[in-house]
Amino acid sequence: MSSEDTTTTEPLSDRVEAALRKVRDPDADVNVFEAGLVEDVRIADGDVTVRTDLSEFPPSEGQAVTSTMMRAVSEVEGVERAHVEQAPRGVDTDGREVGVGTAERVIAVASAKGGVGKTTVATTLACALAADGDDVALFDADIHGPNVPELLSVSGPVQSDDEGHPVPVDASAADADEAAGALEVMSVGLMNDSQPLAWRGAMAHDALTELFEETAWASPDTLVIDLPPGTGDVALTTLQEVRVDGVVFVTTPFHAAVSDTHRSLQLFEENEVPVLGVVSNMGEFVCDSCGEHHDLFDGDDPVGALEVPILAEVPFTGEMQSDPRPTADGVPDVARELAGAARDRIEEIWTVEVPDGAVDLRGVPPEERRGRVRDAFEALESGERFEVVSDRNPGPVREFLVDLIDGQNLETFEVKRQNPDTWRCRTRKP
Repeated sequence: MSSEDTTTTEPLSDRVEAALRKVRDPDADVNVFEAGLVEDVRIADGDVTVRTDLSEFPPSEGQAVTSTMMRAVSEVEGVERAHVEQAPRGVDTDGREVGVGTAERVIAVASAKGGVGKTTVATTLACALAADGDDVALFDADIHGPNVPELLSVSGPVQSDDEGHPVPVDASAADADEAAGALEVMSVGLMNDSQPLAWRGAMAHDALTELFEETAWASPDTLVIDLPPGTGDVALTTLQEVRVDGVVFVTTPFHAAVSDTHRSLQLFEENEVPVLGVVSNMGEFVCDSCGEHHDLFDGDDPVGALEVPILAEVPFTGEMQSDPRPTADGVPDVARELAGAARDRIEEIWTVEVPDGAVDLRGVPPEERRGRVRDAFEALESGERFEVVSDRNPGPVREFLVDLIDGQNLETFEVKRQNPDTWRCRTRKP
């Protein structure tokens, strides 16, 4: 309590407290002080901050109490600005680590445009992974439309650990099978009481970066990130701040949506994020009356033209419209198939098997690389296959090999980038 109003002999702190004592606990016939809802009142130069503990209230009631306290304090003479905030509560931090880098693998779910079911797919994928035994973290990075909490029926406020790091909300199902993993969620939607967010680029970037860096996770196996639609600041921030092991794109089989998806795929590939594949969503429905399958979009299916794996084709069905849960019967079969396909693609992309006889240059100092390539190549007989695995583009290897064979041509020289960290090249000795 650091300042007093000079227009009256009564200290500003006393007048603020008197105003707050007129605010009643909606569940008990006592004021907010007597109910233990006010933990601290801080006053500095007319700015008043009331720290409360409303964690036991449903979101609507907590918001009502907050608004009433704000109004009561704002009407006190001498108060220039009033703010009510949830006081951090220490929570169990055993086994928790800070930052998204704590996850063993990171899967981003993206879409080129809204309305294609991206958040539904991301949330259902996270539930399917948890139902199959993964400990899953779900990060709702769609800051302008944070719908994940609503789909999972979870709410804030977000608590913090003893060091002030925000702790995700537990979304694990109480009736889950013993083999199921945990599911926890972090979202701006857990912090803003579902109020609309109108953040400009810099504000969105700062808020997202802070959550990426500061959230204390319980060492998840898989982190699923629900990105906002499009290729704006938030998507670019994610690519800069987080090592994404693979991205799943969601689209409808409509030519305009697929065309936009193609451009978005290029952005991720340019930023060295492996594309796991696409989910073709809402392409057909089954008629309740006749049982026949009907396409929702006319013409040929353009999704195949994207030239990436189709991880799942999700029909327009009531199963996908119901809220998912991280249990064996809480997700549809197509979601379990998607989870398995995503796992398989990550394994395919990131597991590097070095063939017998290949030269593995990963981690080798630059001054030793030429010698290893020369020794292995010169030891081959004519016509034998030669392969190099490297952590940088092995294109210059071709020129070096041509020099070794006195300018002769190499019949073939194939270069493939298996993942952002691994290149492979293959040829035969003339």
